[in-house]
Amino acid sequence: MEGTNGVFQPPTHEKLITILSIDGGGIRGLIPGTILSFLESELQKLDGEDARIADYFDVIAGTSTGGLVTAMLASPNEKNRPLFAAKDIKDFYLNNCPRIFLQNSCPLFPHVTKVMKSLSGPKYDGKYLRSVVKEKLGSTRLHQTLTNVVIPTFDIKRLQPTIFSSFEVKKNPSLDALLSDVCIATSAAPTYLPAHYFQTKDPAGNALVAVGEVTKEITGGSPHFFPVKPMDFERFLVISLGTGSSKAEKKYNAHDAAKWGILSWLTHGGSTPLVDIFTQASADMVDVHLSVVFQALHSEQRYLRIQEDTLSGDVSSVDIATKKNLDDLVKVGEALLKKPVSRVNLESGVESEETNEKRLFEGTSTSVINDKKNRLISKLRLQANNEKIALPFK
Repeated sequence: MEGTNGVFQPPTHEKLITILSIDGGGIRGLIPGTILSFLESELQKLDGEDARIADYFDVIAGTSTGGLVTAMLASPNEKNRPLFAAKDIKDFYLNNCPRIFLQNSCPLFPHVTKVMKSLSGPKYDGKYLRSVVKEKLGSTRLHQTLTNVVIPTFDIKRLQPTIFSSFEVKKNPSLDALLSDVCIATSAAPTYLPAHYFQTKDPAGNALVAVGEVTKEITGGSPHFFPVKPMDFERFLVISLGTGSSKAEKKYNAHDAAKWGILSWLTHGGSTPLVDIFTQASADMVDVHLSVVFQALHSEQRYLRIQEDTLSGDVSSVDIATKKNLDDLVKVGEALLKKPVSRVNLESGVESEETNEKRLFEGTSTSVINDKKNRLISKLRLQANNEKIALPFK
């Protein structure tokens, strides 16, 4: 694709537009990391051991920890292949999270220490995060990714989102930032990590956001997505990976919240209600919107949301980076693969009996591999037509 070191041909005619979206959630990035490791291993069984996630998705989008995973999957190494295999994401989190989220060294009064810390500044200084991200991603810039990426950040000065997108960087080179800066910025969750200031220079002088970016390209007449119609959702394949939530735990209630002041909204029961509420509301609104749209257009098989809403205790935290908790999050991801697809039939009200694992294998792996082969065949046909060569297939 133009503007990226694309590993396959842009979708045309009957081809799919494939989108992978990854939520934010701190250390809970281990959950989608585990899911992606399974998906990539299935792709390798079908398409060879060199298969990587970036080979099969037109767009990978992520915010916060999901933005970091996005960069890891799409950044090129010295051989112009993905910097990280999906199976390497787990080790990255297990090895680095304990240093990014240093645990309290005063175990006698942990809650008091957290409260005092939240009043004086972010819980973590972010120094190790900045160091390891810059080390891994180096000088790679947005335009160099192996497939299109979309990573939302928030400009606190202008009070508006800034979306770093492979599509936008073609039109606005000033957005061609270092991927390391983009990842640090999208990870700067209020109260947890400090805001990140950086500048980009113009060299010439999150699932719904990703769908929106592609739709803008379509409506703008981009040749890379022509002749897709904006409402032709059958042409989209969207995989949205959550990082888990504690919705089922019901740890907050209106009776208690009615009495909260600023301090309680910032820290309550070891969590940060203010952050939990706006992040969960955003994720759920996106899921509801996409679910309704895809079902209304009879394309529900083209949208898969994988999320675990029954987290409780330490695994529901975004920053308790103990060895036990990190290992437990890996187990959550593994168990989530065995759970039913989180989609309810709008007519019968009955949940799907198909597991996430089965859907990823049968509904995703085979679809994206067939799509990749179709694109390669189209490319060969084009070359043959140009060079007037007879091909051994139709």
